[in-house]
Amino acid sequence: MPMDYTEAARAAADTLLSYSKEQDGWRLCKKSGDVAVYWRPSTEFTGNLYKGEGLVAAKPELVWECLKPEPDGLRVKWDSNVQDFQLLDTVTDDITICRTVTPSAAMGIISPRDFVDVVMIKRYEDGSITSNATNVEHPSCPPQRHFVRGFNHPCGCFCAPVPGEPEKTKVISFFQTDLSGYLPKSVVESFFPYSMTQFYNNLSKAVQALHV
Repeated sequence: MPMDYTEAARAAADTLLSYSKEQDGWRLCKKSGDVAVYWRPSTEFTGNLYKGEGLVAAKPELVWECLKPEPDGLRVKWDSNVQDFQLLDTVTDDITICRTVTPSAAMGIISPRDFVDVVMIKRYEDGSITSNATNVEHPSCPPQRHFVRGFNHPCGCFCAPVPGEPEKTKVISFFQTDLSGYLPKSVVESFFPYSMTQFYNNLSKAVQALHV
C-alpha cells in the first residue's frame, strides 16, 4: 500500500506545533549568547528531542530565505551539517519528499548519513513560516552504499515574528534524529547541542550576508 505522504506531513506539522506550545519538561543543556538549547526524552524513539531558541536580526521572510528546504538553496551553502539536499518528489505545492546528505562529524566518529523525509511548508496566522519534516520511504531512494540511513522523527524550524521588533525573528528549531549505526550515547548527546549552537551562529552570518 503506498505511503500517505500528505497525512504523514500533516501529522508532523501538528506534532511540531504542539512541541512549540509545551513549556514543561524541557531541560537546558547549552546556552551561548542569545541561543539556548533544551532537551527532553523523545516519545518517538529511544533518543532525545532537542529544541533550540534564538533571535536573528532580520525579518522572518529574509531568515526563511536562508532556511527553506530546496535544492540549490542557500541552506546547503551555510549549514555545515547539510552536504547535499535533493528533491525526490513533489506531492503538493507545499509538501515534498527530500533526501538530505550529512557529512561526517564529531571528528569522524559519526560517518556520513542520509535521510529521506516528507517536508511540509506551513504558514500560521501570526506570521510564522515553518518547515515540518518526518522520515518516510520513497521508491526512488532505497538505502545507499557509503551512507548510513538515519531517521528524522518530527523535526523542523519556526521563523516567528517578534512583536514590536519587525527587524528580528525568533527561530525555534526541533531536532529529533535517530542517527542509526553503532554510536556511543555520549557522542550523540554531545553532538546535537553543539551542532545546534553552530546552526544558529551560521544562520545569523548567512542572514547578515544576505542583508548587506
